[in-house]
Amino acid sequence: MKHFRVIHRLRRRLRIIAPLLVKEMERCYMLEILLRKHPAVAEVRVVPEIGSLTVVYDPASLPEARLQTMLDTILGNLASAPRGTAQEMPRVEGPVRECSLAIEGMTCASCALLIEMKLAKDPRVHHASVNFAAETITVKGVLEREQLSRIIGSLGYEARPMDTLAQRRLLIEREKARVADARKRFIQSALLTVPVMISGMAMHRSPWLRVMEFGLSTAILFGSSNSIFRKAWALARQGEANMDTLIAIGAGAAWAYSIPGVLKTHHHVYFESAAGICTFVLLGRYMEERAKGKAGEAIRKLIELQPDTALRLTANGETEEIPIDAVQVGDRLRVRAGDKIPTDGRIIEGNSPVNEAMVTGESLPVAKKQGDAVIGGCLNGNGSFVMSVTAVGGDTVLSGIVRLVDHAQGSKLPVQKLADRISARFVPAVGGISATTFLAWALTGHPVSQALAHAVAVLLIACPCALGLATPTAIMVGTGQAARRGIYIRNGAALEMADKLDTVVFDKTGTITEGKPVVTDALLQPGYERERLADLVAAAEAGSEHFLARALADWARPHRQNELVVDSFAAVPGHGVVSRIGNSEIFLGNAQLLQERQIDSTPLAAEALRLAEQGKTPVFATVDGKIAALFAIADQARPGAGEAIALLHRLGMRTVMATGDVEPVARHVAAQVGIDQVVARATPADKLVLIRKLQATGAKVGMIGDGINDAPALVAADVGFAVSGGADIAIESADVTLVGGDITRVAAGIDLSRRTMSIIRQNLFWALGYNVVAIPVAAAGRLNPMIAAAAMAMSSVSVVANSLRLQR
Repeated sequence: MKHFRVIHRLRRRLRIIAPLLVKEMERCYMLEILLRKHPAVAEVRVVPEIGSLTVVYDPASLPEARLQTMLDTILGNLASAPRGTAQEMPRVEGPVRECSLAIEGMTCASCALLIEMKLAKDPRVHHASVNFAAETITVKGVLEREQLSRIIGSLGYEARPMDTLAQRRLLIEREKARVADARKRFIQSALLTVPVMISGMAMHRSPWLRVMEFGLSTAILFGSSNSIFRKAWALARQGEANMDTLIAIGAGAAWAYSIPGVLKTHHHVYFESAAGICTFVLLGRYMEERAKGKAGEAIRKLIELQPDTALRLTANGETEEIPIDAVQVGDRLRVRAGDKIPTDGRIIEGNSPVNEAMVTGESLPVAKKQGDAVIGGCLNGNGSFVMSVTAVGGDTVLSGIVRLVDHAQGSKLPVQKLADRISARFVPAVGGISATTFLAWALTGHPVSQALAHAVAVLLIACPCALGLATPTAIMVGTGQAARRGIYIRNGAALEMADKLDTVVFDKTGTITEGKPVVTDALLQPGYERERLADLVAAAEAGSEHFLARALADWARPHRQNELVVDSFAAVPGHGVVSRIGNSEIFLGNAQLLQERQIDSTPLAAEALRLAEQGKTPVFATVDGKIAALFAIADQARPGAGEAIALLHRLGMRTVMATGDVEPVARHVAAQVGIDQVVARATPADKLVLIRKLQATGAKVGMIGDGINDAPALVAADVGFAVSGGADIAIESADVTLVGGDITRVAAGIDLSRRTMSIIRQNLFWALGYNVVAIPVAAAGRLNPMIAAAAMAMSSVSVVANSLRLQR
């Protein structure tokens, strides 16, 4: 390999495009990308500020003359490209990656929009979404994480990884430190502002008072508020602007205009305005940081569930305490009474009740024994056990839940598009209005000081932060509250669409019912003891895996006294089983089985018909050719299923049940729980057709199923709700996952969606209305700059506070 480096000569070649490269870094990236595409090029480094290019290449495959020619061509094309065409460059193809990072340093919604617009111009980025409220970014493209971090860093922000729960805990600690720093800055600024304000109230200020005001206001602007001016300067160097720019211009202009007045007593000074502006802005940001922290409280509680350490058993049976990040799959961990379970695993020794409330939403502890799975982050009860680790890091159930909530909170709703379009044009528009205000007042004969005050008020009152916070804060609180109830929303669009649902289609087995048939009735004939019959039934069904056989075996288990041996066993497909146990011949099956064996079922025929009409499956038991009992087997409705349907009806919903079961069973279950309409013997394809037909009539349809055979219908529905077990929270075909099988959460989720969308509409109304009213009032000279700064700060806080009402 050989180094090829050009500095001064390349600087001459870059002279035309150097300003563009400094302001639009994507041109640097294009230069790197185009050079890296050559197989002989191993490394490329560009420093546009000094016109430096370093290429590490193989001279055998790429002679220097050819490299020079190729470089001339690329530079020529970049130089001839008109300004603003970077976003029109062809998208760079390659393996697409999705990367999520936390961003520190964003102070308003325009910061988020600035980062998004910057990335949108990069040909390597396919999609970028910044959530200002959650302070995160999700990017899909062909660039590496480090490259993304560099782009964000070039704008004056700091990107940090958030892949593991340990990294997320570090971010939480930094967030707490950030809130503490915001509080400290505000208090410092307020203490310095008080004497400046008192002095400013004096009708005739002495030179010494003005010197004091100058010194204190300077300390406020470039001390407590230095982050505002640093950010504004960093963006100015990039040719960009945001609300920090407007605040820096407003406060800086008031301060700079006042400097001559330190020595000239006839010159008006605005030191108190400059100090007050910064203090009110710092107060608003401190309150906003606190409020945003409360909005993300639910996901923070999830992250904090995982303990920092675990107790690992060594080969010689001793226990050692290790960091959670050192735990590996296959490790044996000791979990003591009252401890949090470190990670996902399976119990190999011991038993204990486990509280899974924060993961599944179930309030009662679940008894766990050897062989049962346990979920990391859940609280162990009063027992102790040893577990074998089955998943660590990002593969755990808890990490999956956090990713789901992250994804939902990071997504943008269609309703937010208007706010984004307005905010994207807000800063330059406000700058223009402020300049027009200054000129209008100055040219109509008013003093320059008065014109400046009104222009500064326009700069400060117009803040897009409230617009930018209106939707994401409500989504954060809404999805967080849903997660605390065991409702995991995959994306924000599902939250919005659930507000519009008017029809809900249910699967039956495993959704309305428990999916586990049980014996509901056992009618024994006179002369047959329950214990003896239980012994015979348990032995006869021991070799069968049929779901009816399992139900009979479960019924027999608590009643039997002896374990009998089966001498012969035969399954009769569609009818039942025939067994011989000792000297007894046992038949278990339907009426057809008895008829074929010439056994009279008349004594219990009427009862069998009655049970069948109730949607139950009748099973006869005979011993030595005589009927001994009649069993009724049914898949019971879930506890609370009727309540769930009633709640949906109170919300104005139409309910439909689509099932593959026969008509009598389907109608019996529907009548039990109160469902309006029944579609029986429906295949997965039939369920899909049903969803399409309902949508064709204008209905907004939600589908609730188990996420397996119902996958086509779940995808086709406007919102798909998947019923899952405690450890299965990431069913890909559904928009919403209901953990623990409690379908009452469907109604809770829809109700929460409606309340969330109501809050979003309120937030957008007040945020838009605030700016529509405030800007003309400020331009008309009716607002003092300090009052404008206070009002701007309070507008953002009020939006977040309104969103926090969802926590009630």
